[in-house]
Amino acid sequence: MDWAALRLSLELAAWTMLVLLPVGIALGRVLAWKRFAWKPLAEGLLAAPLVLPPTVLGYYLLMSLGAASPVGQWFESVFGRTLVFSFEGLLVASVVFNLPFAIQPMQRAFETIPRDVRDAAACCGLTRWQALKRIELPLAWPGILSGMVMTFAHTMGEFGVVLMVGGSIPGETRTVAIAIYDSVQSFDDAAAGVMSAVLLGMSLVAMAVVYATGSRKDSRRG
Repeated sequence: MDWAALRLSLELAAWTMLVLLPVGIALGRVLAWKRFAWKPLAEGLLAAPLVLPPTVLGYYLLMSLGAASPVGQWFESVFGRTLVFSFEGLLVASVVFNLPFAIQPMQRAFETIPRDVRDAAACCGLTRWQALKRIELPLAWPGILSGMVMTFAHTMGEFGVVLMVGGSIPGETRTVAIAIYDSVQSFDDAAAGVMSAVLLGMSLVAMAVVYATGSRKDSRRG
């Protein structure tokens, strides 16, 4: 078992959830309630990581974050090292390829909140922030939880984008998914089997949480 790779994957998943929690709430709320001409295009762009092959998405991220890109040049000038093949670059890539997994469940959750509930909050004198904190978030929490759980599970198992952007640097970008691949390549089936079982268990628990949350929400509606 590669404990360093597992620890790195858990750290990456935690930071990705931390970044995407406010982003998902903000964008999910806007997409749920706002009507604008280019909304289908915005939803399509945010959902693109679901259909793009990981190598294609990884390639574009590599070009966007590399040393020749404006973002990569700025990062290197400030921090003195490249953004790609670093944990920071891996985090940026993780946030991008997890956007639909975080935003879509939250958007669906906000869409289920009736408009008259929001109107009633405004009539009671609540500000937008107070309405979000006291009414909207408590009602939308199943979708928010599902988005975070899906983000965690997807981050733990992502391989293609991670390999393209981060490579396999021990202690820096070598996640547990990469460690499984390396173990198979070196014919270490025992280590690959243990790490695969750990990821399988985490995935099953994550999906159980998502379905349990959805079932509880449906039972309350009934």
